[in-house]
Amino acid sequence: MKKDKENPKNDGSYTAKDIYVLEGLEPVRKRPGMYIGTTSSEGLHHLIWEVVDNSIDEAMAGYAKNITVELFPGNKVTVTDDGRGIPVETHAQTHRSALETVLTTLHAGGKFGGKSYKVSGGLHGVGVSVVNALSENLQVKVCRDEGLYFQEYKRGKPVAKVKKIGKCGHSGTSVTFSPDPEIFPKIEFEDKKIINRLRQQAYLTKGIRINFFDWRDKPSVYGFNFEGGLLSFIRYLARDEKPLQEETFYVSKEADKVSVEVSFTYVDKTETEELSFANTIFTPDGGMHLTGFRSALTRGLNNYARHEGYLKEKDENLTSDDVREGLIVVVSVKIPDPQFEGQTKSRLGSPEARAAVDTVVSESLQEFLDKRPSEARRIIEKVLLAAKARKAAKAARETVLRKGVLEGLTLPGKLADCSSRNPEESELFIVEGDSAGGSAKTGRNRRFQAILPLRGKILNVEKSRLDKMLANNEIRSLVVAIGTAISENFNIENARYHKVIIMTDADVDGAHIRTLLLTLFYRYFKPLIEAGYVYVSQPPLYRVQSGKDWRYAYAEAQKDEAVAEFQKNKLAKQAKKEPKKEENISEPELAEEGEENSTKGIVIQRYKGLGEMNPAQLWETTMDPEARILKKITIDDAAVADHLFDVLMGEEVEPRKAFIQTHALRVQNLDI
Repeated sequence: MKKDKENPKNDGSYTAKDIYVLEGLEPVRKRPGMYIGTTSSEGLHHLIWEVVDNSIDEAMAGYAKNITVELFPGNKVTVTDDGRGIPVETHAQTHRSALETVLTTLHAGGKFGGKSYKVSGGLHGVGVSVVNALSENLQVKVCRDEGLYFQEYKRGKPVAKVKKIGKCGHSGTSVTFSPDPEIFPKIEFEDKKIINRLRQQAYLTKGIRINFFDWRDKPSVYGFNFEGGLLSFIRYLARDEKPLQEETFYVSKEADKVSVEVSFTYVDKTETEELSFANTIFTPDGGMHLTGFRSALTRGLNNYARHEGYLKEKDENLTSDDVREGLIVVVSVKIPDPQFEGQTKSRLGSPEARAAVDTVVSESLQEFLDKRPSEARRIIEKVLLAAKARKAAKAARETVLRKGVLEGLTLPGKLADCSSRNPEESELFIVEGDSAGGSAKTGRNRRFQAILPLRGKILNVEKSRLDKMLANNEIRSLVVAIGTAISENFNIENARYHKVIIMTDADVDGAHIRTLLLTLFYRYFKPLIEAGYVYVSQPPLYRVQSGKDWRYAYAEAQKDEAVAEFQKNKLAKQAKKEPKKEENISEPELAEEGEENSTKGIVIQRYKGLGEMNPAQLWETTMDPEARILKKITIDDAAVADHLFDVLMGEEVEPRKAFIQTHALRVQNLDI
């Protein structure tokens, strides 16, 4: 925090008259999803984003330089900034303190009048009042006009009026809140999610300092300050990639009252990474600003390629997909009164953003390419290769995914399909090898369970283009069996199964096959994961038997518990038969795996592969919906997932080596 007199911009223009009231607060608690999207983890963290975004707005307006976020035990969060401080004087419209008005009234804030903030993260008078409504307790402290003011709220209602509790020689706002367990079924803040978000904000607001303190189990501290802005952001995103450009593209200009900042680079991979922001608010679904960038990039590279003779007159134009292959780009706009689609601001709908970004990028891209012919050549060669691969992939798709195939008339011969034609109840088990496939086919419920055995390890799609991928028999069978088609032809409505279950052995080879399949699903069937259709089975590792009684164990600890239980029961029976006989009982030794210890009478069978189970065992442990354990595959953070797939499955060796060295000691029970 800092003194008001030290900030020449703090001229007193932000006062109670700048708070515009539009409407009530009670609906928030009744329908929280309308305001924060969901009451799951995403909605819980959205509370932090709303408070932090208010502080970011102060920074963008030139009044704040430092923001601190703190997590405390008991799910308490504090966000502090050194901005001007929320006004505390009486508001003319509500006859209450402006501070209380902002925190208890929907659509009340300094962003509505257009004077206190030139740009902001949307209509965030909604945000802070919603946080208050969904918090069990919220406390706010304001340093303003040399006074320290305080007010407390319980579930959105003030406990008392705003009080002046002391003096302070600086300005700023501190908000502390505890999410309401009546609203959120699970309250558990994730430090990585918060760190990633704060890092993004620091990149997007040059010169700002954001500190994060986690005071929970293992206290940790992070600080973010990036003078390079988006250039630093691009370097971070491309940190483990092989760049094709020596110089990163960067432009920061204003067009039609819209501030545009764009930076991009090309790297040696086939995936695209696009991040877009409006007034520092992350827009995961893109919007007009991203559309404007794509249009400018496609048109600009086509014009350059034709002018320089890379594209001949008879050649067709490069497509948007061609020019975006291997692209890492960040598009950031700052715009007065942005129009977002949805309360969580996932997509920007302001048409003026499209025109501004298109204009700025078009002009700067032409200059960039003309001044750096070697850079331009590498970029054009990259996109021309992508165009060639696209045409080859299209031919491959047309060969594999003919109309009859898509309609299910020519399913792969190795597929043992189910009789049901209702996708909602149908399950596809992807099984490793013919042996396990045979057991699964015999043990399954034929009405709703289909089996597709795969031979060996499928192609690593992270290192292969689509045309080569579709030439692989195993992948081709899988694509046809699922029925959604692939790439630009993908249509989730055609999915033949709403449960696609990866069922591999519980060993290193099985884990590798599982990883290859997950890479395939993430890169080419991501909507299936997002819809919750992809699962991984959890077969048991052991079968522990004593006499006619047995247990299945899915982990080492469960095996040990089963053995101890059987041993205890055996000793209890012996004690009943010989109650007067005294014995010195030492810790029993476990039977050798797969062999019976005649003294102890316990047999431990280690399943090294699914094929070792007979059909009945496979059904009762791994396939029976009433007894099986399935792990649903989800994507909590797409950017992190994308980066991990690049590191672990991509071409570059050094990042993978560093990852393995860092995390090797965390691996337990590695079965080689």
